[in-house]
Amino acid sequence: MKLETAAHILSKIGNPTRLKIVRLLVRTGEQGMTVGAIQKKLNIPGSTLTHHILNLKNANIIRQERQKASLYCILEYTQLNKLVAYLTEECCIDEKCS
Repeated sequence: MKLETAAHILSKIGNPTRLKIVRLLVRTGEQGMTVGAIQKKLNIPGSTLTHHILNLKNANIIRQERQKASLYCILEYTQLNKLVAYLTEECCIDEKCS
């Protein structure tokens, strides 16, 4: 992952509400959660939630899938794992870890 990509993702998830959404979606696994369920769980107005979801989608941290009448938000684990790997890839490179 490039520095610019990591910075972009971090800028998009670096908001308390967006971080709550990401952490909630981590808990749901690969099945994701409907937009309505996220709204209820986090008590977020619909227009505000739409704004935050759009930011997360633009960072490729989540994707949305329609299943009949429901719109699901699903965490992009590959992208999130790449970000974590980028942040930790040089762990203890200058000193031994304890």
